[in-house]
Order: sequence, then C-alpha cells, then structure tokens
Amino acid sequence: MSSEILTGRLAKEHQTIKHMLQIYCKAHCQAELKTNGLCPDCLSLLNYAEQKLDRCPYGETKPDCARCPIHCYKPEPRAQARKAMIYSGPRMLYRHPIEAVQHILDKRRPIPEKPPAGASQHARRKAAAKQKQ
Repeated sequence: MSSEILTGRLAKEHQTIKHMLQIYCKAHCQAELKTNGLCPDCLSLLNYAEQKLDRCPYGETKPDCARCPIHCYKPEPRAQARKAMIYSGPRMLYRHPIEAVQHILDKRRPIPEKPPAGASQHARRKAAAKQKQ
C-alpha cells in the first residue's frame, strides 16, 4: 500500500511513516484485525499522514515534521505519530536501514523560511486540472 497521490520526496517520507507504523502496530496492536500489517487505528493514522503530506505548504522542500514551524497535525494524531515514531525509530535501523539513514539525514536539511505559494502537491494538482479545462 503505497501512496497514489504523493511523488518524489513526499512519497519516500510516506513509505517511511508506513514502515514505522507497521513496526509499532506489530508490537502494540496484535489482537486487532490487520490490513497490510496495520490495525484500523494505525491505518487511519497513515491515511491522515498521507493527507497532511499531500497538503504540506512546503511541498518538496518540506523539513521534517518535528522541526517544522507549521504544525499540520491535530494534537491527538500528532501524539499518536510521535508515540509510534519513538518506539519504531531505533528499530528502523534493523528493519529498514537505508530509510532510517535517509530519515536521519533529512533532519539535517535546512528549514525554509516561508513556504512558497502553491508548493503543495494538492495545490499543484488543482492548478494542473484547472489548466486542462
């Protein structure tokens, strides 16, 4: 289950979030019905993360969410994501080492001062659809 709407760096970030949630869910949500290795709550969080990545005002220049000056997530999903990432972050080195190293390197990227207008993938899709009309 990969994102159908995200491309480039954002698609890689979605994949990393998915793998982190799978690690967390396997350890903490064992009794629940799984879809692609995720319980309904974790799957809901993954879908929420995909939507937020798609609508990120920074677009491809997006900094990592922990250091971003714009907090897109609502408090409850943000707490859930943080809990899952704290648990699964160290375990990513064993399960998905390349993604873990890329994620660590992404944390060192500079934070752009202000997101450019229309940089989100959602805005670019809307603009492209408008041009087709």
